Amino acid sequence: QVRLVESGGGSVQTGGSLRLSCSSSGRTRSIYAMGWFRQAPGDERRWVATLAPNSGGTPIAATMKARFTISGDVAKNTVYLQMNSLKPEDTAVYYCVATDSHADFLSSKWTSWGQGTQVTVSS
Repeated sequence: QVRLVESGGGSVQTGGSLRLSCSSSGRTRSIYAMGWFRQAPGDERRWVATLAPNSGGTPIAATMKARFTISGDVAKNTVYLQMNSLKPEDTAVYYCVATDSHADFLSSKWTSWGQGTQVTVSS
């Protein structure tokens, strides 16, 4: 596991934008892939996006694909989530995730989780 720290959360009005960032801290092992999850109040954690290695692409959940963009550099242990046209239903705690194993990545096993950053969207 590696230590991950998110930042960039906050409160915005409907239609606003936020850019979340995540990076590792302290001594860490190599990271193979990174991504984002979110958890709304009373709901389960849901996958948002992945920054895949080896030209694996940048898949994003269908409900957010038109408005969110993931970017970064896994080799530098950094990942970003640009969120535009935010809606109240986007209100959630957003978590940065990572794995250092190819096998775990293929199995969708994220072994490292950040503490989360709160995003609140008001109408």
